[in-house]
Amino acid sequence: MPFKTPYTKLFSFLLIIISFPSLSQSPPPNGQAITLGSTYPINSKALKQERKINIYLPPGYSEGSKKYPVLYLLDGGLHEDFFHIMGIASLAADYRKIRPFILVGIEGINRYYDLTTKSIVPEDIKSIPKNGGAIKFRQFLIEEVQPFVNAHWRVSDERILMGESLAGHFVLDTFIETPNAFSGYISVSPSMWWNNQALAKSAQNKLDPHKLLRSAQLFITIGNEGGDMRKALDHFVGALKKHAPSNLVWQFSPMEQESHATIFHPAALQGVRTLLKTEEKASQ
Repeated sequence: MPFKTPYTKLFSFLLIIISFPSLSQSPPPNGQAITLGSTYPINSKALKQERKINIYLPPGYSEGSKKYPVLYLLDGGLHEDFFHIMGIASLAADYRKIRPFILVGIEGINRYYDLTTKSIVPEDIKSIPKNGGAIKFRQFLIEEVQPFVNAHWRVSDERILMGESLAGHFVLDTFIETPNAFSGYISVSPSMWWNNQALAKSAQNKLDPHKLLRSAQLFITIGNEGGDMRKALDHFVGALKKHAPSNLVWQFSPMEQESHATIFHPAALQGVRTLLKTEEKASQ
């Protein structure tokens, strides 16, 4: 006779439950799909391939004629950061001191190519052999994505570019090279070590006070990352202190309590609150 313990019957019952899931659960009723945005293909001449952008419109968009600011999000694919920042966009409808805006997520294919300038550093080339696509990718954003968005949605003159890490580096490079392409820039933990800190080292000579044709805003932050990354960013900020155009409103707000892995969400919220804050009404 097989030896039985007090748990034998319970074990046998659990085996039955596992073998016959229908005894423990039933399929859910038919649900209704939740639509949070839309995806659109763009056949890019600059990149010579099809790219996708994801669009989130603020609640009430279809009910009026109001024009909205646009936040262009790098790494904005459905498998990237689109849904994370869409959550921040939804806060505007709940009166969280953020003005409603249209979110445009630019889906990445090879971010290591698209977001980098050409590097001559052997270590960079070893880690990212195919690099240096930033100029063409920027052309895609300015000459193809922006006109597409302008043609199909009610947009104001405010257009903000946001990115983190290599995308944060791309944001600052875009500000330096084409400062009038966007009216606002949010750079989170930019990878300033890239190409032997070339962007930081060239900033002082490239910050032309007459190149920025209208008022613009720049928000920069970094976590507790230290090393060449922080050293190079401090050098960049030093150049801003000496040579920033008078019509640039800029802010450097380090977040030492965050790491490179944790900084994006709190930094993105702070950056959006800074550049898209509601206007405070004077007390009666």
